[in-house]
Amino acid sequence: MILTTFESTVAGIPCQIEVDVFIHVPPHRGSPHSCDSDVDYYGYTEVGFSVMDRRGRYAAWLERKMTEDERERIERECVEQMRGEM
Repeated sequence: MILTTFESTVAGIPCQIEVDVFIHVPPHRGSPHSCDSDVDYYGYTEVGFSVMDRRGRYAAWLERKMTEDERERIERECVEQMRGEM
């Protein structure tokens, strides 16, 4: 299921990012003893995305060029896009 698509860059090359997975669990507001786990108590956000060329075709070759810093930047962009749509 495609949640949203937006424009970005990888290695300076314009592309589209397709958000496939977005899970946001806010921090628990009650007692730590009433929460299912420590992960749920602190909350977390999980993001999954695919890199596509400007025509909307999946671009594994472009995804391989992605650095760890770019991956983190794109994950932040995904979170911003999804929060804007909520």
